[in-house]
Amino acid sequence: MSAAAPAGRRQLRFAVIEDLLLDIERMLVADKQGHIRALGTWAPGQILGHVAAWIEYGYDGYPMKPPPWPIRWLLRWQLKKYLRQGMPSGVRIPKVEQGTYGIEVLPTDVAAERLRRALRRLQAGEPAKYDSPAFGSMSHDDRIQLNLRHAELHLSFLQF
Repeated sequence: MSAAAPAGRRQLRFAVIEDLLLDIERMLVADKQGHIRALGTWAPGQILGHVAAWIEYGYDGYPMKPPPWPIRWLLRWQLKKYLRQGMPSGVRIPKVEQGTYGIEVLPTDVAAERLRRALRRLQAGEPAKYDSPAFGSMSHDDRIQLNLRHAELHLSFLQF
């Protein structure tokens, strides 16, 4: 997403995974009816796939090394704020093409199913095998909340 967030973004707050799953279902209905609009530069399937990828990385491995120690310390210090207030838009991972990972273009329905599968892993309490390169070890509850905040950030760019 761009650093200058477009006007008209949805204000989202997912308290639990079920809230996100409901939003995905509403989005799929709107997509089938041709009533979905992406405000940023990413397509709806790209957004859903990106959110799914970052959940999967905790189970399957991250595509990056941890940032330098001072950056990790700063991010770890910011974690509770992100869990409470949400994640900022426009953040880019240095030296990574397009600023992040997991942004392949996918059909919306395929990406939605990928995200639902990833969310079911979180709901089932499957332990993450890999610590976040940015935030380190987290409780399962914090991991869920961080992924919900990440979804809020990106899905806010979809109007339907």
